[in-house]
Amino acid sequence: MTAPVAVVTGASRGAGRGIALALGELGATVYLTGRSPSVAVAADEVSARGGRGIGVVCDHGDDAAVAALFARVADEQGRLDILVNNAIALPSHLGEDLPFWERPLDHQRMYDVGLRSTYAASWHGAPLLVEARGLLVNTSSFGGGCYMHGPAYGSVKAGVDRLAHDFGVDLGPHGVTAVSLWMGILRTERTVAALAADPGRYGDLAARTESVELPGRVVAALWQHPDRGRWNGQVVVGAELAAELGVVDVDGAQPPSHRAMLGGPPPVNPAIVR
Repeated sequence: MTAPVAVVTGASRGAGRGIALALGELGATVYLTGRSPSVAVAADEVSARGGRGIGVVCDHGDDAAVAALFARVADEQGRLDILVNNAIALPSHLGEDLPFWERPLDHQRMYDVGLRSTYAASWHGAPLLVEARGLLVNTSSFGGGCYMHGPAYGSVKAGVDRLAHDFGVDLGPHGVTAVSLWMGILRTERTVAALAADPGRYGDLAARTESVELPGRVVAALWQHPDRGRWNGQVVVGAELAAELGVVDVDGAQPPSHRAMLGGPPPVNPAIVR
């Protein structure tokens, strides 16, 4: 299989960085976006893994910057095989136990960089993905199906899940697979700090975390699957898809699904109204 060309948004650190690294191991050319020049460090890591990392400073709340990103990919590569929508403006203190009206109003920034940005990047990337019969992945979480971190976060995650479904309706006939990937509790810098600050609050969750590279390994395996279209339009639980595709975490572990505790993806009516 020809090494893919990919765009991973919000890839300076966390899940985006982990996904980019896994794609780098496939030999992919990966455009990593981030709001600061530090995205170049993650890009160098992708190159060290065997791919070609290209760091792009891009604010996904800036339409002109997003348009320029995809124009650059089209000009330099002539195609796009994989788009991973991961950028989100997570506010500080997201996990505070407060009702929404006592949280800062800037939590609504997630609608701009998180939900709207997913639509905008997909809008720009879709023509290239159609030409390549590619893969579109929205990163999401169990917050799309249960109360998690307040109404703003939950509605954004439910929104990107629904986008994946509806993208799939439009893209599927063109050979493009669109999915929303529910990641588990990732060992991001933010999560590690929260668990260390109040270990009693989270019980044994620390033992059930996943590395930031597991979602990337799942995306890479999905890209390589000869019948990935069977998942088109679906919300998939990363840990469950990992087990199905024979993917393990960086330490060789098979992380558990949190479905029993947090529920599964809600169903979407199959009706299509044009």
